[in-house]
Amino acid sequence: MTRPDMLPDDLRRPAYGATTLADVLPSVAACLGVGGPDPLGLTEVLRGARRVAVLLVDGLGADLVRAHPDLAPTLTALSGPLGDLQAPCPSTTPVSLTSLGTGLPPGSHGVLGFVTDVPGQDRALTHTQWTDDPDPTTWQAQPTVFQRVAAADVPATVVGPYAYAGSGLTRAAYRGARYAPAVSPGDLAAVLGHSLAATDRALVYGYHAELDLTGHVRGVDSPSWRQQLAHVDLMVAQLLDGLPDDAALLVTADHGMLDVPDDTRLDIDATPALTAGVRLLAGEPRARYVHAVDGAADDVLAAWRAELGDRAWVVSRDEAVASGVFGPVEDALAARIGDVVSLARGTWALTATRQEKVPSMLAAYHGSLTPTELAIPLLVARGSAL
Repeated sequence: MTRPDMLPDDLRRPAYGATTLADVLPSVAACLGVGGPDPLGLTEVLRGARRVAVLLVDGLGADLVRAHPDLAPTLTALSGPLGDLQAPCPSTTPVSLTSLGTGLPPGSHGVLGFVTDVPGQDRALTHTQWTDDPDPTTWQAQPTVFQRVAAADVPATVVGPYAYAGSGLTRAAYRGARYAPAVSPGDLAAVLGHSLAATDRALVYGYHAELDLTGHVRGVDSPSWRQQLAHVDLMVAQLLDGLPDDAALLVTADHGMLDVPDDTRLDIDATPALTAGVRLLAGEPRARYVHAVDGAADDVLAAWRAELGDRAWVVSRDEAVASGVFGPVEDALAARIGDVVSLARGTWALTATRQEKVPSMLAAYHGSLTPTELAIPLLVARGSAL
């Protein structure tokens, strides 16, 4: 008999501790002699590297790279010795960046969605708008890989958008590293290259946001997205031109993306069966957390299952945790997950046009566990001396 907590065949469970985004920095740290596990086996791939740069391009799904080799010749020419990695669950930026920075699955670090409930406070936290409430060092209390690297006397630098210097998400995911603000993609490439060359040992991480934004607004099957991909490819080529002989560059992503047509959008706010008994709607259109009013959780679960059918995988919190999609979930963090979890299948999106007017108007989304959303590249370039 199929259990409710078992994933349908078209969704995938991330292989935490083996081939996910969370496994990248622990392996890089091992390559730099910091010690600890090397889950990806990068020590052999990067043998001799004393400086490693990791560039994360938001929204650069592995399927999207493969679909456009003509627009991304530099990326296409890079080595992918390990094949595709997987994003964590939900496949969304705050979750992924925190998994990258801590080396942990979401159930351990506690940044469990784009928007999550703050238990006991009847309010939601949007992680991309987070400042200092709740305190980032308590909301995400796990040490980061950057802290471990810096403690081993390897300089650690994060190059990211100027606007996110000192943000709650930056402090949760990247603490322990020096934050070097960048004001443009060209500046990102220049600052990342300078940081990599400044010391004889280094871990430098760079974050590029514009490809994801273009995909959300215009769609990944749009001229605008394709033009932006070409700009990303040029930026990577510029980084390679200045790569020190004893350095390596890794290019990865936080998730893939897919376009959502009008006929696979369901408006929660216009569907009474999906709003009855709901205290707080969190998550995002392809990865919903539904928090019920007291005593209504079972009724909300039944209503969402009946209404959505095969358009989403709909389970209780306990079933979602038991499925392993978040990795092991700390008891103190479980309440941040909804009473009901709904992960979209196919190209469906569960919009909320009244509560989330702008997000409901986007062209492309991510967040669920389809192969296209989960598959991310890990592309490798080595300096000439390696």
